Amino acid sequence: MSERILVINAGSSSLKYQLLEPDTGTVITKGLLERVTDHRVAIREMLQQFADAGIDTAGIRGIGHRVVQGGPLFPGPERITESTLQGIRSLIPLAPLHNAAHLHGIEAMLEALPSIPNVAVFDTSFHATIPAHAYTYAIDREVARRFGIRRYGFHGSSHRYVTHRAAQMLGVAADAVNLIIAHIGNGASITAVRNGQSVDTSMGLTPLEGLVMGTRSGDIDPGAIFHLAREAGYSIADIDALLNRRSGMLGMSGESDMREVWAMIEAGDEQARLAMDVYVYRLRKYIASYFGVVPDLHAVVFTAGVGENDWQVRQEVIAPLAHMGLTVEQTANLDRSAGDRHIDLGEGPIRVMVISTNEELEIALETMEVLRS
Repeated sequence: MSERILVINAGSSSLKYQLLEPDTGTVITKGLLERVTDHRVAIREMLQQFADAGIDTAGIRGIGHRVVQGGPLFPGPERITESTLQGIRSLIPLAPLHNAAHLHGIEAMLEALPSIPNVAVFDTSFHATIPAHAYTYAIDREVARRFGIRRYGFHGSSHRYVTHRAAQMLGVAADAVNLIIAHIGNGASITAVRNGQSVDTSMGLTPLEGLVMGTRSGDIDPGAIFHLAREAGYSIADIDALLNRRSGMLGMSGESDMREVWAMIEAGDEQARLAMDVYVYRLRKYIASYFGVVPDLHAVVFTAGVGENDWQVRQEVIAPLAHMGLTVEQTANLDRSAGDRHIDLGEGPIRVMVISTNEELEIALETMEVLRS
Protein backbone atom coordinates (compact mmCIF):
# COMPACT_ATOMS: atom_id res chain seq x y z
CA MET A 1 0.00 0.00 0.00
CA SER A 2 1.29 3.46 -0.91
CA GLU A 3 1.86 5.98 1.85
CA ARG A 4 -1.13 8.13 2.71
CA ILE A 5 -1.38 11.84 3.41
CA LEU A 6 -4.35 13.55 5.06
CA VAL A 7 -4.95 17.04 3.62
CA ILE A 8 -6.80 19.51 5.85
CA ASN A 9 -8.30 22.87 4.85
CA ALA A 10 -9.74 24.48 7.98
CA GLY A 11 -12.00 27.43 7.22
CA SER A 12 -13.63 29.87 9.60
CA SER A 13 -16.79 27.72 9.73
CA SER A 14 -15.83 24.60 7.78
CA LEU A 15 -13.40 21.70 7.62
CA LYS A 16 -12.54 20.18 4.25
CA TYR A 17 -10.46 17.03 4.20
CA GLN A 18 -9.06 14.49 1.78
CA LEU A 19 -7.09 11.32 2.48
CA LEU A 20 -5.03 10.27 -0.52
CA GLU A 21 -1.97 8.47 -1.78
CA PRO A 22 0.25 11.15 -3.34
CA ASP A 23 2.40 8.66 -5.26
CA THR A 24 -0.62 7.38 -7.20
CA GLY A 25 -3.10 10.24 -6.80
CA THR A 26 -5.67 7.78 -5.41
CA VAL A 27 -8.27 9.39 -3.14
CA ILE A 28 -9.21 7.11 -0.23
CA THR A 29 -11.92 9.37 1.19
CA LYS A 30 -12.85 13.02 1.32
CA GLY A 31 -15.47 15.23 2.92
CA LEU A 32 -16.63 18.67 3.97
CA LEU A 33 -17.95 19.52 7.41
CA GLU A 34 -19.87 22.79 7.53
CA ARG A 35 -21.25 25.11 10.21
CA VAL A 36 -18.17 24.36 12.30
CA THR A 37 -17.93 26.32 15.54
CA ASP A 38 -15.20 24.23 17.15
CA HIS A 39 -12.54 22.59 14.98
CA ARG A 40 -11.80 20.02 17.69
CA VAL A 41 -15.37 18.75 17.40
CA ALA A 42 -15.09 18.71 13.59
CA ILE A 43 -11.82 16.73 13.75
CA ARG A 44 -13.44 14.20 16.08
CA GLU A 45 -16.35 13.84 13.65
CA MET A 46 -13.94 13.34 10.73
CA LEU A 47 -12.03 10.66 12.65
CA GLN A 48 -15.29 8.93 13.55
CA GLN A 49 -16.15 8.85 9.85
CA PHE A 50 -12.75 7.23 9.22
CA ALA A 51 -13.44 4.61 11.89
CA ASP A 52 -16.91 3.89 10.49
CA ALA A 53 -15.33 3.32 7.07
CA GLY A 54 -12.65 1.03 8.49
CA ILE A 55 -9.82 3.50 7.83
CA ASP A 56 -6.92 3.09 10.27
CA THR A 57 -5.23 6.39 11.07
CA ALA A 58 -2.05 4.45 11.89
CA GLY A 59 -1.54 4.21 8.14
CA ILE A 60 -1.36 8.01 7.71
CA ARG A 61 2.22 9.11 6.97
CA GLY A 62 1.58 12.81 7.54
CA ILE A 63 -0.96 15.61 7.61
CA GLY A 64 -0.75 18.55 5.20
CA HIS A 65 -2.53 21.77 6.10
CA ARG A 66 -3.49 24.44 3.59
CA VAL A 67 -2.47 27.85 4.97
CA VAL A 68 -3.44 30.90 2.93
CA GLN A 69 -0.85 33.44 4.03
CA GLY A 70 2.82 32.60 4.49
CA GLY A 71 4.04 36.15 3.93
CA PRO A 72 7.79 36.59 3.65
CA LEU A 73 8.36 34.02 6.42
CA PHE A 74 7.50 30.85 4.51
CA PRO A 75 8.82 30.59 0.93
CA GLY A 76 7.99 26.88 0.94
CA PRO A 77 6.14 24.21 2.94
CA GLU A 78 7.33 23.61 6.51
CA ARG A 79 7.03 20.88 9.10
CA ILE A 80 4.89 22.29 11.87
CA THR A 81 6.74 23.15 15.06
CA GLU A 82 6.06 25.70 17.75
CA SER A 83 8.11 28.19 15.71
CA THR A 84 5.95 27.51 12.63
CA LEU A 85 2.79 28.09 14.67
CA GLN A 86 4.18 31.38 15.95
CA GLY A 87 5.01 32.45 12.41
CA ILE A 88 1.51 31.64 11.12
CA ARG A 89 0.04 33.47 14.12
CA SER A 90 2.17 36.55 13.42
CA LEU A 91 0.71 36.71 9.90
CA ILE A 92 -2.93 36.81 11.04
CA PRO A 93 -3.15 40.59 10.40
CA LEU A 94 -2.49 39.89 6.69
CA ALA A 95 -5.24 37.22 6.52
CA PRO A 96 -7.33 37.52 9.70
CA LEU A 97 -10.12 35.10 8.80
CA HIS A 98 -7.99 32.51 7.03
CA ASN A 99 -4.84 32.18 9.13
CA ALA A 100 -6.72 32.19 12.43
CA ALA A 101 -8.95 29.37 11.20
CA HIS A 102 -5.99 27.41 9.87
CA LEU A 103 -4.32 27.65 13.28
CA HIS A 104 -7.43 26.29 14.99
CA GLY A 105 -7.46 23.35 12.59
CA ILE A 106 -3.75 22.65 13.03
CA GLU A 107 -3.94 22.80 16.82
CA ALA A 108 -7.00 20.52 16.84
CA MET A 109 -5.19 18.03 14.61
CA LEU A 110 -2.04 18.09 16.77
CA GLU A 111 -4.21 17.35 19.79
CA ALA A 112 -6.18 14.55 18.10
CA LEU A 113 -3.27 12.68 16.43
CA PRO A 114 -0.11 13.86 18.21
CA SER A 115 2.13 11.10 16.83
CA ILE A 116 1.63 12.01 13.14
CA PRO A 117 3.84 14.79 11.68
CA ASN A 118 2.06 17.88 10.34
CA VAL A 119 3.18 20.14 7.49
CA ALA A 120 1.95 23.63 6.54
CA VAL A 121 1.64 24.29 2.79
CA PHE A 122 1.19 27.96 1.98
CA ASP A 123 -0.89 29.47 -0.84
CA THR A 124 1.67 32.24 -1.14
CA SER A 125 4.83 30.15 -1.36
CA PHE A 126 4.70 29.47 -5.11
CA HIS A 127 4.84 33.23 -5.60
CA ALA A 128 7.92 33.71 -3.39
CA THR A 129 9.97 33.85 -6.60
CA ILE A 130 8.27 37.03 -7.83
CA PRO A 131 10.97 39.72 -8.21
CA ALA A 132 10.91 42.89 -6.13
CA HIS A 133 9.96 45.11 -9.07
CA ALA A 134 6.79 43.01 -9.49
CA TYR A 135 5.78 42.67 -5.84
CA THR A 136 6.55 46.21 -4.67
CA TYR A 137 3.74 48.77 -4.43
CA ALA A 138 4.64 52.40 -5.11
CA ILE A 139 3.89 53.71 -1.62
CA ASP A 140 6.09 55.09 1.16
CA ARG A 141 8.72 52.40 1.66
CA GLU A 142 8.75 52.62 5.46
CA VAL A 143 4.98 52.21 5.63
CA ALA A 144 5.20 49.25 3.26
CA ARG A 145 7.99 47.65 5.31
CA ARG A 146 6.34 48.23 8.69
CA PHE A 147 2.99 46.77 7.71
CA GLY A 148 4.10 44.17 5.20
CA ILE A 149 2.34 45.81 2.26
CA ARG A 150 3.41 44.10 -0.96
CA ARG A 151 2.11 41.62 -3.51
CA TYR A 152 1.97 38.08 -2.10
CA GLY A 153 -0.31 36.24 -4.52
CA PHE A 154 -2.57 33.28 -3.78
CA HIS A 155 -3.85 30.02 -5.32
CA GLY A 156 -0.22 28.90 -5.20
CA SER A 157 -0.91 25.17 -4.85
CA SER A 158 -3.14 25.29 -7.91
CA HIS A 159 -0.67 27.27 -10.00
CA ARG A 160 2.20 24.94 -8.99
CA TYR A 161 0.19 21.81 -9.83
CA VAL A 162 -0.90 23.21 -13.20
CA THR A 163 2.66 24.28 -14.00
CA HIS A 164 3.95 20.73 -13.57
CA ARG A 165 1.02 19.17 -15.41
CA ALA A 166 1.32 21.59 -18.34
CA ALA A 167 5.05 20.95 -18.60
CA GLN A 168 4.34 17.22 -18.75
CA MET A 169 1.72 17.63 -21.48
CA LEU A 170 3.96 19.96 -23.49
CA GLY A 171 7.01 17.73 -23.20
CA VAL A 172 8.99 20.55 -21.60
CA ALA A 173 11.07 20.34 -18.41
CA ALA A 174 9.22 21.76 -15.41
CA ASP A 175 12.05 24.22 -14.78
CA ALA A 176 11.97 25.46 -18.39
CA VAL A 177 8.24 25.89 -19.03
CA ASN A 178 6.77 29.35 -19.71
CA LEU A 179 3.06 29.78 -19.06
CA ILE A 180 0.20 32.15 -18.39
CA ILE A 181 -2.18 30.35 -16.03
CA ALA A 182 -5.75 31.58 -15.52
CA HIS A 183 -7.18 30.04 -12.34
CA ILE A 184 -10.75 31.24 -12.61
CA GLY A 185 -13.46 30.10 -10.25
CA ASN A 186 -15.45 32.07 -7.69
CA GLY A 187 -12.05 33.43 -6.74
CA ALA A 188 -9.77 34.13 -9.69
CA SER A 189 -6.10 34.83 -10.30
CA ILE A 190 -3.75 34.80 -13.25
CA THR A 191 -0.05 34.01 -12.97
CA ALA A 192 2.92 34.48 -15.26
CA VAL A 193 5.30 31.51 -15.04
CA ARG A 194 8.83 31.77 -16.44
CA ASN A 195 11.18 28.79 -16.30
CA GLY A 196 8.70 27.05 -14.02
CA GLN A 197 8.59 29.86 -11.47
CA SER A 198 5.98 32.50 -10.69
CA VAL A 199 7.22 35.92 -11.80
CA ASP A 200 3.97 37.88 -11.48
CA THR A 201 0.40 37.28 -10.36
CA SER A 202 -2.81 39.28 -10.28
CA MET A 203 -3.76 38.91 -6.61
CA GLY A 204 -1.82 41.15 -4.30
CA LEU A 205 -1.65 41.90 -0.59
CA THR A 206 -5.03 40.17 -0.36
CA PRO A 207 -7.13 38.05 -2.77
CA LEU A 208 -9.15 41.17 -3.68
CA GLU A 209 -6.84 42.55 -6.35
CA GLY A 210 -6.83 41.59 -10.02
CA LEU A 211 -9.51 39.82 -12.02
CA VAL A 212 -13.27 40.23 -11.67
CA MET A 213 -14.50 37.39 -9.44
CA GLY A 214 -17.78 35.93 -8.25
CA THR A 215 -18.30 38.46 -5.46
CA ARG A 216 -15.00 40.43 -5.42
CA SER A 217 -14.39 43.55 -7.46
CA GLY A 218 -10.81 42.89 -8.49
CA ASP A 219 -8.88 45.99 -9.61
CA ILE A 220 -10.49 49.28 -8.62
CA ASP A 221 -9.21 52.83 -8.17
CA PRO A 222 -8.36 53.16 -4.44
CA GLY A 223 -9.86 56.64 -4.67
CA ALA A 224 -13.29 55.00 -4.88
CA ILE A 225 -12.84 53.95 -1.25
CA PHE A 226 -12.21 57.54 -0.15
CA HIS A 227 -15.15 58.73 -2.25
CA LEU A 228 -17.54 56.24 -0.60
CA ALA A 229 -16.26 57.22 2.84
CA ARG A 230 -16.70 60.94 2.21
CA GLU A 231 -19.88 61.01 0.15
CA ALA A 232 -21.80 57.97 1.41
CA GLY A 233 -20.47 57.73 4.96
CA TYR A 234 -19.28 54.15 4.39
CA SER A 235 -17.17 52.66 7.19
CA ILE A 236 -14.14 50.44 6.61
CA ALA A 237 -16.36 47.42 7.37
CA ASP A 238 -18.98 48.62 4.87
CA ILE A 239 -16.38 48.99 2.10
CA ASP A 240 -14.81 45.64 2.95
CA ALA A 241 -18.21 43.94 2.64
CA LEU A 242 -19.00 45.80 -0.59
CA LEU A 243 -15.77 44.94 -2.41
CA ASN A 244 -15.36 41.38 -1.13
CA ARG A 245 -18.93 40.08 -0.88
CA ARG A 246 -21.23 42.31 -2.95
CA SER A 247 -19.17 43.12 -6.03
CA GLY A 248 -17.81 41.20 -9.00
CA MET A 249 -20.37 39.29 -11.05
CA LEU A 250 -22.85 39.36 -8.18
CA GLY A 251 -22.67 43.12 -7.89
CA MET A 252 -22.96 43.76 -11.63
CA SER A 253 -25.53 41.14 -12.61
CA GLY A 254 -27.19 39.94 -9.43
CA GLU A 255 -25.70 36.43 -9.83
CA SER A 256 -22.26 35.03 -8.96
CA ASP A 257 -22.81 31.64 -10.64
CA MET A 258 -21.62 31.93 -14.23
CA ARG A 259 -24.20 29.40 -15.42
CA GLU A 260 -26.96 31.69 -14.15
CA VAL A 261 -25.32 34.70 -15.77
CA TRP A 262 -25.21 32.94 -19.15
CA ALA A 263 -28.89 32.00 -18.76
CA MET A 264 -29.70 35.64 -18.10
CA ILE A 265 -27.75 36.67 -21.18
CA GLU A 266 -29.68 34.12 -23.27
CA ALA A 267 -32.88 35.70 -21.95
CA GLY A 268 -31.73 39.13 -23.16
CA ASP A 269 -30.58 40.65 -19.85
CA GLU A 270 -28.37 43.61 -20.81
CA GLN A 271 -26.83 44.02 -17.35
CA ALA A 272 -25.75 40.38 -17.37
CA ARG A 273 -24.20 40.86 -20.81
CA LEU A 274 -22.31 43.92 -19.58
CA ALA A 275 -21.09 42.02 -16.52
CA MET A 276 -19.77 39.23 -18.74
CA ASP A 277 -18.11 41.73 -21.04
CA VAL A 278 -16.32 43.31 -18.07
CA TYR A 279 -15.30 39.87 -16.74
CA VAL A 280 -13.93 38.67 -20.07
CA TYR A 281 -12.25 41.97 -20.92
CA ARG A 282 -10.34 42.07 -17.62
CA LEU A 283 -9.14 38.50 -18.09
CA ARG A 284 -8.12 39.10 -21.72
CA LYS A 285 -6.27 42.27 -20.72
CA TYR A 286 -4.25 40.46 -18.06
CA ILE A 287 -3.34 37.65 -20.45
CA ALA A 288 -2.17 40.16 -23.07
CA SER A 289 -0.16 42.14 -20.51
CA TYR A 290 1.70 39.01 -19.36
CA PHE A 291 3.02 38.49 -22.88
CA GLY A 292 5.41 41.27 -21.90
CA VAL A 293 6.47 39.33 -18.79
CA VAL A 294 6.96 35.84 -20.23
CA PRO A 295 9.08 35.60 -23.42
CA ASP A 296 9.03 32.37 -25.44
CA LEU A 297 5.58 31.54 -24.09
CA HIS A 298 4.63 27.86 -24.40
CA ALA A 299 0.94 28.03 -23.45
CA VAL A 300 -2.01 29.84 -21.93
CA VAL A 301 -3.75 27.51 -19.49
CA PHE A 302 -7.30 27.67 -18.09
CA THR A 303 -8.06 25.93 -14.79
CA ALA A 304 -10.46 25.88 -11.78
CA GLY A 305 -14.26 25.83 -11.92
CA VAL A 306 -14.94 28.41 -14.62
CA GLY A 307 -11.66 27.84 -16.45
CA GLU A 308 -12.26 24.10 -16.75
CA ASN A 309 -15.99 24.11 -17.46
CA ASP A 310 -17.05 27.31 -19.23
CA TRP A 311 -16.29 26.99 -22.94
CA GLN A 312 -17.97 30.34 -23.70
CA VAL A 313 -15.65 32.27 -21.39
CA ARG A 314 -12.62 30.61 -22.98
CA GLN A 315 -13.94 31.38 -26.46
CA GLU A 316 -14.64 35.03 -25.70
CA VAL A 317 -11.29 35.54 -23.99
CA ILE A 318 -9.09 33.89 -26.61
CA ALA A 319 -10.77 34.57 -29.99
CA PRO A 320 -9.89 38.32 -30.06
CA LEU A 321 -6.23 37.47 -29.32
CA ALA A 322 -5.59 35.79 -32.68
CA HIS A 323 -3.15 38.59 -33.55
CA MET A 324 -1.02 37.38 -30.62
CA GLY A 325 -0.95 33.81 -31.91
CA LEU A 326 -3.75 32.41 -29.75
CA THR A 327 -6.53 30.31 -31.27
CA VAL A 328 -9.45 28.14 -30.14
CA GLU A 329 -10.61 24.96 -31.89
CA GLN A 330 -14.35 24.62 -31.31
CA THR A 331 -14.66 20.85 -30.94
CA ALA A 332 -11.85 20.56 -28.42
CA ASN A 333 -13.09 23.61 -26.54
CA LEU A 334 -16.58 22.12 -26.20
CA ASP A 335 -15.50 18.58 -25.27
CA ARG A 336 -15.58 18.57 -21.46
CA SER A 337 -15.28 14.77 -21.40
CA ALA A 338 -11.76 14.96 -22.84
CA GLY A 339 -10.21 16.13 -19.54
CA ASP A 340 -6.82 17.83 -19.70
CA ARG A 341 -6.33 18.89 -23.31
CA HIS A 342 -5.13 21.35 -25.90
CA ILE A 343 -7.98 23.48 -27.28
CA ASP A 344 -6.12 25.50 -29.92
CA LEU A 345 -5.84 24.83 -33.64
CA GLY A 346 -2.30 23.51 -33.19
CA GLU A 347 -0.91 25.77 -35.91
CA GLY A 348 1.31 28.08 -33.87
CA PRO A 349 4.01 27.92 -31.19
CA ILE A 350 1.68 29.00 -28.35
CA ARG A 351 -0.80 26.39 -27.16
CA VAL A 352 -4.08 27.01 -25.35
CA MET A 353 -4.88 24.36 -22.74
CA VAL A 354 -7.48 23.26 -20.20
CA ILE A 355 -6.12 21.47 -17.13
CA SER A 356 -8.12 20.28 -14.13
CA THR A 357 -6.41 21.58 -11.03
CA ASN A 358 -5.81 19.36 -8.01
CA GLU A 359 -4.80 21.47 -5.03
CA GLU A 360 -5.23 18.63 -2.54
CA LEU A 361 -2.86 16.39 -4.48
CA GLU A 362 -0.33 19.21 -4.72
CA ILE A 363 -0.54 19.81 -0.96
CA ALA A 364 -0.08 16.07 -0.37
CA LEU A 365 2.94 15.94 -2.71
CA GLU A 366 4.57 18.91 -0.99
CA THR A 367 3.83 17.41 2.42
CA MET A 368 5.45 14.13 1.41
CA GLU A 369 8.46 15.99 0.01
CA VAL A 370 9.02 17.68 3.37
CA LEU A 371 8.62 14.43 5.29
CA ARG A 372 11.05 12.58 3.03
CA SER A 373 13.72 15.30 3.17
